Amino acid sequence: MSASTSADGSRRIAVYPGSFDPITVGHLDIVERAATLFDEVVVAIGTHPTKRGYFPAEERVRLIEAAVEHLPNVRATRFGGLVVNFCREVGARAIVRGLRAVADFEVEFQMGLMNRDMAPEIETVFLIPRPELQMVSSSLVREIAGHGGDVERYVPAAVFEAIVARTKDS
Repeated sequence: MSASTSADGSRRIAVYPGSFDPITVGHLDIVERAATLFDEVVVAIGTHPTKRGYFPAEERVRLIEAAVEHLPNVRATRFGGLVVNFCREVGARAIVRGLRAVADFEVEFQMGLMNRDMAPEIETVFLIPRPELQMVSSSLVREIAGHGGDVERYVPAAVFEAIVARTKDS
């Protein structure tokens, strides 16, 4: 039995949900670490029918796929509705969440408890990014980029190229 296969031999699938608008090196750190713990990690872009993102959801999927191409057990997709329902659809038994700071904990803890109440068969797993990545967030990347700042070290290469192209077009 491998470290990531369950006792009954079934594959261990985890969902890492978020907006990933855009995916950052902090997100990528969490994905890479989750990929060592699970047979499959689904990076799931939550979509909201009335919210427009910095990047359209389809482009975010493409950018995530480019960022994780070195991880054969990771894929990206979109979903709508409750994350626990999506987990059931893909056969996931775990939700992966990243915790950067104490402020994240309270919100994530509450969501984890609610998800456990709705789907007790699905565990929430919290991973902490490397210390040098804890300040990185999608919203700060968007803000810095919007003011002409250099965000190259905060995002994967494909995302940086997309941000540069987007800023040139605006």
